[in-house]
This record gives sequence, C-alpha cells and structure tokens, in this order.
Amino acid sequence: MLQIAPTAFRSILILQTKFMGDIVLASALAKNLQRQYPGVRIVFLCEANFAGFLTAHGIASEVVSFSRARMRGSPLERGRELFRMVRALRRHHFDMTIDITDSKTSRIVSELVQAPVRVGYFPTERPLRWYERQPANVRMKPFGFGKRHYLYRYLSPLEALGVDLRVRAPAIRPMPFETTRVLALLARHHIQPNAFVAVHAGASFAGRRWQPERFAEAIDRIAGETGLRVVLVGGPDESDTTAKIMAAAKTPVVNLAGALRLETLLALLKEARLFLGNESGPMHMAAAVGTPVVGLFGLTSPVRWAPVGVPSISLRPSMPCDCVGGDLCRRTDPSKACCVWRLEVDPVVDAALELLARTEMVLEAAI
Repeated sequence: MLQIAPTAFRSILILQTKFMGDIVLASALAKNLQRQYPGVRIVFLCEANFAGFLTAHGIASEVVSFSRARMRGSPLERGRELFRMVRALRRHHFDMTIDITDSKTSRIVSELVQAPVRVGYFPTERPLRWYERQPANVRMKPFGFGKRHYLYRYLSPLEALGVDLRVRAPAIRPMPFETTRVLALLARHHIQPNAFVAVHAGASFAGRRWQPERFAEAIDRIAGETGLRVVLVGGPDESDTTAKIMAAAKTPVVNLAGALRLETLLALLKEARLFLGNESGPMHMAAAVGTPVVGLFGLTSPVRWAPVGVPSISLRPSMPCDCVGGDLCRRTDPSKACCVWRLEVDPVVDAALELLARTEMVLEAAI
C-alpha cells in the first residue's frame, strides 16, 4: 500500500466528466482529500454547467470546464476542445491526477497533463483496445473498500493512496443566501419549510421517466393522506413531462422545473419533507442535504446507485423485466431501458407514506 505524507500534494486534478449524480458522489472523494492534505488545491475537470456548483460549495477550488456538445461534434471540434482543455489544465502543474471517469478521453487527458502521480482504475470498466493504454502509475480497484455502490467507485482512489476514509457519504450544505432565496420563494407560494414533497419526474431518456400520469396519481394520494404540498423540480428541458403532471393532477402543484439554478435547487431540496423521483442527479442532491428519498429505478440497480446517507426507499420492478418499451427500449443499456414503467402507483405511495412515518419519529425526537 502506497503511503504518502500529508504535505505531499499541493494540487490535485479530479477528472469527472459525467453527470450531476456522479458529481455529487465524487464530492465525498474531494472532502476526504481535503482532510488528508490540508491546504490542497483541488481542481475538477467537468462540464461547464457544474462549475459554479462545485466552487460555490467548496468541493473544488477551481474548475476547468469543457463543452459536451463540442466533444460530441465533428473530429475537428473534438480535437480543438481537447487541445483547449489540456492546455488549460497543464498551466496548473498538478502533483496528481485522479481519473474517475475511466474513458478513453479521460485517459488521454490524464497522460497529457503529465502529473507525477496518476491514479486510474485497473482493470478499466471497458477492456482497453490494443492501441490504448492505462497511463496511471497508481492503480485502484474498480470499487474500493470492499463495497459495491458507485460511491465506492469514486472513493476507491483513497484506498489506493492509503488515505483513511473519513467522509463516508456526500454532505453538501446549501449557501445561506440561497436558503434565504428559497424561503422567500416558498412563502410566495404559501408553502412552509418541511411541509412539501419535492418531485422530480425527469431523466435524460424517456425510458427512465416514470409515467407522468402515475406521478400525478401518486401526488394526489400522498397529498390527500398527509396534507403536504407538492413542488415539481427539474430542468428546462423537462417542461413537457411537468406539463403532463400539472394537467393530470387534481392536487394544486407548484411547478418550479426550469426555474432554479443548481445552487438554488439544492437549497430547496434541503427544505423539503420528502423527495420523490426517478434515479437522477436531483435524487442524489436531495440525499446530500439530508432529505429522505423515495427513488424509482429501472434497469439501473439500487445496489449500485441508491441514495446514500439518508433514510430512503428504492423501488424497482421485478427482474428480469418483460419489455414494455418496444423499439424505444435497449434492454442491456440502463440509460435506455424502460423497466421503470412497470412500477405501479400503489407501492410508490406506500413507500412514501412509510418513509414519512418513519422519519416523523426522528423529527419528533430531534425536537
């Protein structure tokens, strides 16, 4: 096991080019590194949309961002974006790079940055082709500390470096002025803190979104049983889904989808009594601020991706799944499989009521 003195690193690059849920889970890695190496400067390589969130909440000292659209563009566009990115990164003269993206591009970037210590997975998630190589000189397990959850894929560098695991789950505190903004927003809608359910019905692919009419029915029943208000959250590209829920729900629903930046969304989720939604970035954000979560899963396994660190219930239809998605569904790809559509409303409502009852006792004890 490699042992390194606490003062050995002054600057560390974390390559995390995936999505919001991955960013939240990777925040636990950053917090552990900050405790192990006091004063270290941690820089994330990530998509531009996440830059403000990472720096505002102290997860990263700085961010070097990239455009996903350009990286998916023509060979010329990809080449130019890669060149710009690497040139920006090399100016930092990093002592260490940690590649938790584990892609062909991230391995190229790790090699070109030329840090003395380069941490990477061995074996890689997808076998390397004959012309590829793993540039890491510190190799980490696919999942660290003997665990199976994806959180421990992102904590695996600590084990490889001989760093103690002190922060075991993401914990992100909203900024005070964002909390003030959220409380004022809730007041305008006559909603009390801790008296509403935050519902996220979106996802990157239609097959990962539980049906809007089922969300609407679940909302009506949960609100009717508990008296809690309902607030819809999500991105601006999820307006069709939220509009269908608004049209189908009999309960008055406040629709804030597309109206909040990530920092404000985090503060809103902190004030919610419960989060209900698809397996997604907002689900992990809700868990990171301590809000109980009912998560809806399809082909993606809760063993790997369930919310961590909070009371939660993860629901998934029985497997193997009888395909209900037709031509839309690609059965072997969790990001393009429609298994979540097989979830009925009853177990979702039951899970929400059970979790509310269970956590109500915790709230009463705290008071």
